[in-house]
Amino acid sequence: MAREPLPASGPSVFLAGPTPRLGGPVASWRPAALVELTKQWTSSRTLNVLSPESRGGRRAAHYDDQVGWETTARASATVILFWIPRDLTHLPGMTTNVEFGLDVGSGKVVLGCPPDCPDPQRNRYLIYVAREHQAPVRETLAGTVAAALELVTAAPTSP
Repeated sequence: MAREPLPASGPSVFLAGPTPRLGGPVASWRPAALVELTKQWTSSRTLNVLSPESRGGRRAAHYDDQVGWETTARASATVILFWIPRDLTHLPGMTTNVEFGLDVGSGKVVLGCPPDCPDPQRNRYLIYVAREHQAPVRETLAGTVAAALELVTAAPTSP
């Protein structure tokens, strides 16, 4: 969870994408992603899941603490799973757009964009860029998780 110590070793997936406001009308998509990761992960190794959401909804005391943790966690992750259920009212994902642009060339990005989200046309450019960088693009959370786990499995084993 956000700002907690990062695992020293083992495969990991960072759950990138828009985060809803605490107490807002939209629930986080990350619990469903965690369920899907748990269901699909079949290795005997522990899969570390890195989430930019805070345990108990506690916000960072300083903005830089949150951004610094997220930047370090994305860099250390085996795979960065971007799930972007674009909703310009509740999940605009402006920071997510920048993070995706920074990470898409890393070879460890998977992009998920549901076509039935409120504003799917706002994901067209990200989909185009992902394909230009040969990053997997999926339309369901289950499919996005499956593609992320394929990349994790194909990645060199870390100590």
